[in-house]
Amino acid sequence: MSKKIKAAIIGSGNIGTDLMIKILRNGKNIEMGAMVGIDPASDGLARAARMGVATTHEGVEGLVKLPEFQDIEIVFDATSANAHRHNDVFLRGFKENIKMVDLTPAAIGPYCVPVVNLEQNLSQNNVNMVTCGGQATIPMVAAVSRVAKVHYAEIVASISSKSAGPGTRANIDEFTETTSKAIEVAGGAQKGKAIIILNPAEPPLLMRDTVYVLSDAADQAEVEKSIEDMAAAVKSYVPGYRLKQKVQFDEVTDLNVPGLGRFSGLKTSVFLEVEGAAHYLPAYAGNLDIMTSAALGTAERIAESLVN
Repeated sequence: MSKKIKAAIIGSGNIGTDLMIKILRNGKNIEMGAMVGIDPASDGLARAARMGVATTHEGVEGLVKLPEFQDIEIVFDATSANAHRHNDVFLRGFKENIKMVDLTPAAIGPYCVPVVNLEQNLSQNNVNMVTCGGQATIPMVAAVSRVAKVHYAEIVASISSKSAGPGTRANIDEFTETTSKAIEVAGGAQKGKAIIILNPAEPPLLMRDTVYVLSDAADQAEVEKSIEDMAAAVKSYVPGYRLKQKVQFDEVTDLNVPGLGRFSGLKTSVFLEVEGAAHYLPAYAGNLDIMTSAALGTAERIAESLVN
């Protein structure tokens, strides 16, 4: 693309700052237009200013006052679920069709997992990036779902306490609710469940995700290949994403599953590890990296569609 789309980031915490650095280093179709925060002393705003990015500490009310706002077509929101609901309504009062990439669990727009359903959501004015756990695990559920009917999927996301900022901690309930629903809507499971664990271990551990899927009986080799292909697709935009060990299979009979009832079929267990790129926080913060990488990949494709 000869023309780059200007973007603003709302939220100058860990996620917003990491995303800004990614755009400044690797943006192909997108360039930074403004960094927005509410704390004038935040490190994210200070870094943005040092890198020549327009800033405001007056939230979205300050963003619309910046001269740079006139050229901004995409806005990333890395605040909180409640704040995003306000920000979306407020900004549409100035630009009705502005594109919002929501990194909170607010889920105003459709769930978007790039390798699963990005192309179907390019025309949406608001897309929701689910959660870090969702971005890591929903591709695995979808990989099984494209081979056999998935009745139940449960994910456990374990992240280092040090990589969970105030916004993440304030959204724990929304995290589990949004991820559970997205496992069903985007992943294709009849019933979904999500659990997040903040691990206080020292030294901090990498992000680990476990995915359990109950599906109709299927060819195990075909399921395994689908999972490996999907993992490679995610790795194309999250280099630290990998299968921690081989996919495990169990044939189960008359298993009692809460919320589902009696089940017989194939149980698939997938074990993942996500290492961060260390653009802002250390490499243990894979939860940060997968979220910002997915958001940037989504916005790059949206920007391409706007120009073409």
